[in-house]
Amino acid sequence: MLVSLFLGAAVGAILGLTGAGGGILAVPALVFGMGWPMQQATPVALVAVAGSAAVGALEAFRKRLVRYRAALLMAALGVPATAVGARLARALPQRLLLGLFACVMLFVAFRLLRQTLARKASAQQASPLCVAHINPATGRFDWSWPTAAALAATGSLTGLMTGLLGVGGGFIIVPLMRKLTDVSMHGIVATSLMVIALVGSGGVLATAMHGTGFPFEVALWFSAATAAGMLGGRLVSHRLAAHHVQAGFAGILVCVALGMLAKAVLA
Repeated sequence: MLVSLFLGAAVGAILGLTGAGGGILAVPALVFGMGWPMQQATPVALVAVAGSAAVGALEAFRKRLVRYRAALLMAALGVPATAVGARLARALPQRLLLGLFACVMLFVAFRLLRQTLARKASAQQASPLCVAHINPATGRFDWSWPTAAALAATGSLTGLMTGLLGVGGGFIIVPLMRKLTDVSMHGIVATSLMVIALVGSGGVLATAMHGTGFPFEVALWFSAATAAGMLGGRLVSHRLAAHHVQAGFAGILVCVALGMLAKAVLA
């Protein structure tokens, strides 16, 4: 009990400092701290991540930042894909899952470091791959088949990774929406939070339906501690430089990823 509270508070503090991306540490925290296999850690981590994302999405929705139609489309394709990911997670060996998760963490760390080093760069430029455009007159998407296909593919990939590794999927949604749409960064993050909340909830159901043990009491305490830690992290985040937080978070990700690779090799 105390271990799950401590781990949840630590993950929540990092969530509050870094934003939704901090949820990627929930699974490693449970794997190392509780000694669980990834298949058991995944649904508990998703409860905490989806709950935190839901809080952020509601706040963003009140500010009219969420592209809710796009989010619902991505979730509609993402939730069924979590079932596929959950089946794969049960079929794949533990070593391979640990290695895949470590690679995801290294990828996220690389992106954070690149963004930190380029923090003085100019504002986001239009991507040549952009197929989903916002109509300046209405402020909404000009819906077309390429727009729907781009968002559907993003949601499907997010759901697959959510069911497979228990990650929220923000590391997929944010870069793909930046490349494929011309939505502002604030709108992308807000929409991503809504998708994470919906798809993460679907991921919890998918893993539970496929026979994965779900320790309800631990999940409850872990999620509560995560929420409390997130509030504390948000209070402290205003006193720290964003690029220092990003660089520190990237360093933590690299260290944890190397630990997971070592565990995969020595398991």
